[in-house]
Amino acid sequence: MGEKLHVAVVNSIEPEAMEIIREVSDDIILNDVAALTRAERNGDSSRTSELDGALAAADVVWALKLPARFVERATRLKWLQTISTGVDRLLTPELVRSPVIVTNMSGIHEVTIAEFVLMLMLMFVKQAPRSFHQQIEGRFKWFPMDVLTGKTVGIVGFGRIGREVARVVRFFDMKVIATRRTAVQGDVVEGVELLPLNRLQELLEQSDFVVLALPLTEESRGIIGKAQLRAMKPSARLINVSRGPLVDEPVLIRALDEGWIAGAGLDVFAKEPLAADSPLRRMPNVIFSPHVSGDIAEYDVGAARFFAENLRRYLSGQPLLNVVDKALGY
Repeated sequence: MGEKLHVAVVNSIEPEAMEIIREVSDDIILNDVAALTRAERNGDSSRTSELDGALAAADVVWALKLPARFVERATRLKWLQTISTGVDRLLTPELVRSPVIVTNMSGIHEVTIAEFVLMLMLMFVKQAPRSFHQQIEGRFKWFPMDVLTGKTVGIVGFGRIGREVARVVRFFDMKVIATRRTAVQGDVVEGVELLPLNRLQELLEQSDFVVLALPLTEESRGIIGKAQLRAMKPSARLINVSRGPLVDEPVLIRALDEGWIAGAGLDVFAKEPLAADSPLRRMPNVIFSPHVSGDIAEYDVGAARFFAENLRRYLSGQPLLNVVDKALGY
């Protein structure tokens, strides 16, 4: 390759991950601009011109969060590789209109997220929060528990994460139904009955657990609101490991408070971090976590290996993996 490929890493990553990218090819000039990006985000403009120069030189950018006016500043950019699977926070109108190719990390989260979903289900049926509270309060009082076997899981969004959740829960002899945008009447995949999204109400009515595993788009924003929560069984639990804005949060709080549904396992929220005064923090029928369902200790290294493979493909003219349809939002 004659001309060097300029790659800018916008967010901080582990040194081992940086080395994996650096070793892809001698034809790559790797520029770590995480410190510059962080300084600008914190209001320090003393190195803005340096960041401007780095972005203007970049052919490829690897990022989780983008600097302000990113498309305007990255004038030479051809490809953006995100560190996350969800791209809703990155797809500005300017980026969508631009010719820049966007690829995501779909495929490296599904196992840990599916295990997280299973953990939440088990915590609910085994009443784990009740045990925790007894320990804190110094009590020791018997209570009944339930089982997962025979229950129905409704998965809203049957992509890679949804499929892995289905695979895991079937080991507990749970029935699985799921929605998929392209599903047609009678579709069955890997033992899972698939419904088009316009039949979401049927899934909600049948499910003991409703798992949200679809990307945030204009179509999916607020997909779970009053009508949907009212359609769920009073004994059902909602699990959201995707994006907070999929759910009308004030309505969910009301539903949990008034017993429309039995509980919610929430890893994501409309605004993060979750406000200290949010009622969700104090509800006994809520299990919440700080957006960690997709995180593992080796995440940076795994993501770097994926990016390295895509860089090799880019350099050799092969199709890139995980190209995002910017119009659809995933």
